[in-house]
Amino acid sequence: MQNSSAKVQPTMNSTAAKVVLVAMLLLVSTALGKQIVESQERAVPYYGTVNDQPVVGILSQELSYLMTQNYGDDGYDSYIAASYVKFVEGAGARVVPIWINQPVEYYQTIMANLNGVLLPGGATWFNQSNGYADAGRHIYDIAMQYNENGEYFPLWGTCLGFELLTYLAANGTEHRAHCRSNSQALPLNFKDDFRKSRLFASAPNDVIDILSNEPVTANFHQFCVTEANLTAYGLDEEWRVMSVDRDWNGMEFISTIEHKSYPFYGIQFHPEKNIYEWIQNKNISHTANAVRAAQFFADFFIAEARKSDHSFPNEATLEKHVIYNYQPTFTGLQRSSFEQCYMFQGNYSPDADDADPDNNASSTIVSTLTSCMLPLLTTTITLLFLPPVPLF
Repeated sequence: MQNSSAKVQPTMNSTAAKVVLVAMLLLVSTALGKQIVESQERAVPYYGTVNDQPVVGILSQELSYLMTQNYGDDGYDSYIAASYVKFVEGAGARVVPIWINQPVEYYQTIMANLNGVLLPGGATWFNQSNGYADAGRHIYDIAMQYNENGEYFPLWGTCLGFELLTYLAANGTEHRAHCRSNSQALPLNFKDDFRKSRLFASAPNDVIDILSNEPVTANFHQFCVTEANLTAYGLDEEWRVMSVDRDWNGMEFISTIEHKSYPFYGIQFHPEKNIYEWIQNKNISHTANAVRAAQFFADFFIAEARKSDHSFPNEATLEKHVIYNYQPTFTGLQRSSFEQCYMFQGNYSPDADDADPDNNASSTIVSTLTSCMLPLLTTTITLLFLPPVPLF
């Protein structure tokens, strides 16, 4: 009996030691995990469910100088490039156009039904009243409030849209630098800590390799946002820079950025062009690798939109708003940088039929056009005194 007890004792001590070791490992692992999360500063709202039917709004904008020349006489006064619509649809979401020149109540109502908003690139000015920038201001403020309240709501800005995000974050102060990056295909120069970002944390290695080593990002901009700009306007504490690039003259500019507290993302280049724009002599890469990398950005944004639980009150109401109500115009025939555009004309007003009392839903904006055209006077006067901006 004594010998038997002597054999059991070491086993019990060994078991106890293992339990202590496992406990210590758990404590270390928990502390390390907390440290990693805190270091990445992912202070975005919690989300629990996945929305498999996301609907994304795309903001329209004033006609550019060239578009006004070609289509102003037809009564069109705003547009959305079809490549942005395809960019969203190709990743599994439906699109609703968002009108410019509307009261704040319109943006509050329409965004309550959407799962995210894309601010597209283009050629317009931030100081034009009741246009792209003013609508962006409402959208930005409402999206911030949603996320502050724990409602996940992403914003995505491409080129001019990226510049608009930082412009709005700087309280409407012009903060951009002039640069020269038209028809320029570039790889991304990633920051050392780019994997700490939400955008690139889980990006496939092959996508990172493509973006790092191949000139697949299509750049078309004469304004840039630099890291010095961020610091000068106090934005460096709120926004994380993941990559930079250099224009034709060697000037460094930010190429990807995200907000540290909200699911807001900005890219200075155009992934939608790699897949959907075929205008010649624009130095746009259409290689399989370029398309693979471009699709990553679309998939990421729509994955973010799936985290929002907003929805239209019913399918019939959604069908009044979706982009399918409109037909794109083959603008490439008129020297546009876009193959196709959705061209809009007229004034947009609320429709009482959109209200759904059974669901306690507030009225939403109709997607049909009235016969009343908005005057083009403001745009025309602006264009007389300002040179065209070749931003696409």
